[in-house]
Amino acid sequence: MFDLDKWQEIFTTIRQNKLRTFLTGFSVGWGIFMLILLLGSGKGLENGITLQFGQDAINSIRIWTRETSIPYQGLKEGRRIQMENDDYGDIKDNIEGVEFITGRFYIPGQVIINRGSEYGTFNIRAVHPDHKHLEKSTIIEGRYLNPTDLSEYRKVCVIGRRVKTGLWDRKSPIGDMLEVNGIAFKVVGVFEESKADQREEEVIYLPITTAQRTFNGKNRINQMLLTIGDLSVEESIALGEDIRTYMSQKHRFDPRDRKAMRVDNQLEEFQEIKSILFGISIFVWFIASGTLIAGMIGVSNIMIIVVKERTKEIGIRKALGATPRSIISLIMQESVFITVLAGFSGLLGGMLLLEFYNSGLWLDIAQQFDMMTDVDMEEMGIFHHPEVDLGIAIQAMTFLVLAGTIAGWVPARRAASIKPIEALRDE
Repeated sequence: MFDLDKWQEIFTTIRQNKLRTFLTGFSVGWGIFMLILLLGSGKGLENGITLQFGQDAINSIRIWTRETSIPYQGLKEGRRIQMENDDYGDIKDNIEGVEFITGRFYIPGQVIINRGSEYGTFNIRAVHPDHKHLEKSTIIEGRYLNPTDLSEYRKVCVIGRRVKTGLWDRKSPIGDMLEVNGIAFKVVGVFEESKADQREEEVIYLPITTAQRTFNGKNRINQMLLTIGDLSVEESIALGEDIRTYMSQKHRFDPRDRKAMRVDNQLEEFQEIKSILFGISIFVWFIASGTLIAGMIGVSNIMIIVVKERTKEIGIRKALGATPRSIISLIMQESVFITVLAGFSGLLGGMLLLEFYNSGLWLDIAQQFDMMTDVDMEEMGIFHHPEVDLGIAIQAMTFLVLAGTIAGWVPARRAASIKPIEALRDE
């Protein structure tokens, strides 16, 4: 039942001890503020990393070859290992567990791209049709590359949305011609990527066989990418070793030579990062909980001081017939009120700060005052949409109520145990 007199007394006590009440509440508010901020930042880091990996197929393996660093079968180190078209075919047909696979060929030297008098600086990648599964490209106009484009050496291309915007503005480019180093390619499709990295939309895809023949690439492949279906991390690692063993036998290099061929397992890396993020989450909870406990202890200590200062008053109350229960209720109610009010302020402050970050207003301000460079902004891509789940916020508020109750219990019990005659003698 609502007791107006009790609340009036609590507010009177708070007004008479503004600084003490503020310092008490600040410790609790700061604890919950840091809890929300740390949890939100951890979630933002997790979202950013997941989004970065989500641009490409997570269940993928990437292969590069370089120079050997270990002598092998009478051959000296320093030999260049070059992947070729038949490596692509052999891995596709003979290595079990490969789902989709594509090679990449990069045009050597300077590349000039234009549409009539319109010029642009874009990346060129010559690939196989399965490449769309590796980069998770979404076709928004036309089509993607197909096997016939490769077998017939067609001069066609698929362009990113930003390439279209840069060279065609709002006009549809489908069926129009684009020149790469003076060679005309017909645009057959436009793709878009996720919002995580729209720089991938500044890419032009060519059929790999056409690019090899047109730009003197012979049968060379610079990089291979493949997906591994639903294989586990352990199975994906074994598949990567199978590819390394096969390539080492075919190109005659030591399979232990990690510089000769690099195999990047995206699934393994993603699992390792998830483990790190889990550890960070545990650490965040540990630090934030410690801050809250420290705040709770501060509330309890302050309430003990309050009880000490009001010893005579409590004695008079008991002499006039106040029950121990009413004394405990008064002290605990004040403790819970201060704790919840301060905690809610910290919770609200943390949530508002996260929302301010997500709104992007801070970015506009930073750009306006030249506080961040383009490089700084690119690095912020790893930190995406920090947030705190509503359930966690409710749990935090529940914890605050319990914390306030526990913080007030000890001094409340002490107050209830005061004997009127001893309290009246207190100075």
